[in-house]
Amino acid sequence: MTRENALRRPPISPVVVVLGALIILGLVVAIIRYVNGLGAISNLNDNTAWGLWISFDLLCGVALASGAFITASMVYLFGGERLRPLVRPAVLTGFLGYLIVILALMVDLGRPDRIWHLLIYWNGSSVMFEVGWCVMLYTLVLALEFSPLVFERFGMEAPRRLIHALVIPLAIAGATLSTLHQSSLGSLFVVLPDELHKIWFTPLLPLMFWLTAVAVGPAMVILESTISSRVFKRGLHLDLLGDLAKVIPFVLAAYILVKFGDLIGSGELGLLFDGDLESGLFWLEIIGFVALPMVLFSRRAVRESNGWLLFSALLVISGVILSRFAVSLIAIGRPEFAASYAPHPLEFAVTVGVVAAGVAAFGLAARYLPLFVEEAPSTAAE
Repeated sequence: MTRENALRRPPISPVVVVLGALIILGLVVAIIRYVNGLGAISNLNDNTAWGLWISFDLLCGVALASGAFITASMVYLFGGERLRPLVRPAVLTGFLGYLIVILALMVDLGRPDRIWHLLIYWNGSSVMFEVGWCVMLYTLVLALEFSPLVFERFGMEAPRRLIHALVIPLAIAGATLSTLHQSSLGSLFVVLPDELHKIWFTPLLPLMFWLTAVAVGPAMVILESTISSRVFKRGLHLDLLGDLAKVIPFVLAAYILVKFGDLIGSGELGLLFDGDLESGLFWLEIIGFVALPMVLFSRRAVRESNGWLLFSALLVISGVILSRFAVSLIAIGRPEFAASYAPHPLEFAVTVGVVAAGVAAFGLAARYLPLFVEEAPSTAAE
């Protein structure tokens, strides 16, 4: 479907109404938070300072937005020119993903008015300092990678050519910054050896966070491409998605080797057979969300089937979400605090609201910008 046809579609639909309602709800709850404080809309407490917003909006959100740097790296740095049609939607998804993370973080921070201190008061020994700077800089990189769509829309050839000339440096910067902060999110929990369950604690958490981000990136591109092809009535690059998915089994295999190798090396392998919640979650992740999609993605028939490809991608996405929640919320904390937190309904309202805003923004971009390759000539952000 061309952009001209998209412009002729009725702007109001039930989906638009639902998204608008969710966005308004999230905005109202955010206003209540700023007026009355965190306690008015959340169940966060001194025992559980990080809850739903950090576990899902930040940790999961950053990982699920990794499709941008994975796809851009494969196209611009590793010669995967065939995958070029996937880059623009992947970059937009990543850009919106990071904006969602930032919006949610502004609600979660106790003193959001001091977030600018990160720019002025440097603490080079802080993991959060490194994560904050990398997220900020990578969001800027994504904005630059996305900008050619805006320049093309308004016929601004000079800045479009400038970004096109910088595409390789931007891809290198994106891959570097993503590697740094994807792994550093794992480092946040390396400093908690006595708080995190031994099944999930390891000095290799930074590597594991990075591996899962690399695995889920292509899976998110598959999900986004499948949904957009159905919503916007356009063709699906099934052959390209199948090629992109070839990397997933190797990354998942590396993750399994690191996971079991670490447990064997630390002498904690026996904990996997304790029959408690943590061991159950471990086996659920490894068998259902790592080993199974690894086998599925290894089969050509799966990579050539839209349904199986989407199903396998959803398994990987679910596994990464489970892994992030297990580390940040379920397996952390002393036993006496295990039942001290359950998300307030309004916490879900904020999360759903910012996600709805991201979905709406993607729809607007698809409607008014040359998002898909067949609608535009080859450029830097393709």
